[in-house]
Amino acid sequence: MEALLPIIFVAIMGLALLLYVILDGYDLGVGLLLPLASDKEKDVMIASIGPFWDANETWIVLGVGVLLIAFPAAHGIILTSLYVPATVMLLGLILRGVAFNFRVKAGSHRKAMWNQLFFVGSLLASTAQGWMLGSYITGLEHTQLNMVFSILIALCLPALYCVLGASWLMIKTEDELFLKAAVWAKKSLSPMAVGLLLVSIATPLVSQVIADRWFQLPQFIGLLPIPIASVIALSLLYVLLSRTPEQLLMTNPWMIFMCPVIICVMAALGLAYSIFPDIIIGQLTIWEAAAHTSSLKFTFVGVVIALPCIFVYTIFVYRVFSGKASELTYD
Repeated sequence: MEALLPIIFVAIMGLALLLYVILDGYDLGVGLLLPLASDKEKDVMIASIGPFWDANETWIVLGVGVLLIAFPAAHGIILTSLYVPATVMLLGLILRGVAFNFRVKAGSHRKAMWNQLFFVGSLLASTAQGWMLGSYITGLEHTQLNMVFSILIALCLPALYCVLGASWLMIKTEDELFLKAAVWAKKSLSPMAVGLLLVSIATPLVSQVIADRWFQLPQFIGLLPIPIASVIALSLLYVLLSRTPEQLLMTNPWMIFMCPVIICVMAALGLAYSIFPDIIIGQLTIWEAAAHTSSLKFTFVGVVIALPCIFVYTIFVYRVFSGKASELTYD
């Protein structure tokens, strides 16, 4: 049990962060796409994420909370190394939250400003998250090559979020905005695909540990389903988005949304395989970073209670607000 508890906690942390990337990823994507819409469409776009805002951001709180409580040694090293991008991300999320609430009550002359700030907050948060991911993959070593790699991921992650956001808008909107979202998703597809390809090539080059784990036999053959599933999802997404407007309107938008979700899941599985059993590549294993067993047992009780509650709350919110979005008001 002592050896198993750290594995359970790292799995919970990984699941929480994956769900955050997917769920708050489309939130951020909608914010990034906001400047492309008309004023009326902006209101509908904000309304499409309004009811899910709090539920989506709960997952990053859980993920960081597990890191702090279950792996205190790793928490100190990671947040110290990622202090700057973490601060930028928090500033972006705060700016988004302020703009989200104030734009609804603002007059027409101020609404444009809050829309712009919502976009800026989304851009700051998404690029900072890419920066953090790139730094983490390179073992938190701040060499010149690693910085270039982190910048590459910082530029690629917003493209993925744009695809998620546009796909979500296709689920929540109708007619003209629906078709616009399809165009946005297709235009974001190329930079996302190029980014994923470059990251896939660059990752083993900047980390010999990851290269050894991926390109040695027989592991290489066993890992082939991950890139194959990603290519299939990417190809299917391109085919679906290339349909005529009439065909798109007849397409189940959930099929489109699930394609980038599958890509996110495959990327998470690949990352998990690449770093396990380390929690910081080349520095700490999950067992070395874990808190005392008694602390893990006590925390496990709380997680067992909290995790189902978060799942139930999230499912409830998505079921209640499952229809198409309309203009958001607080009246």
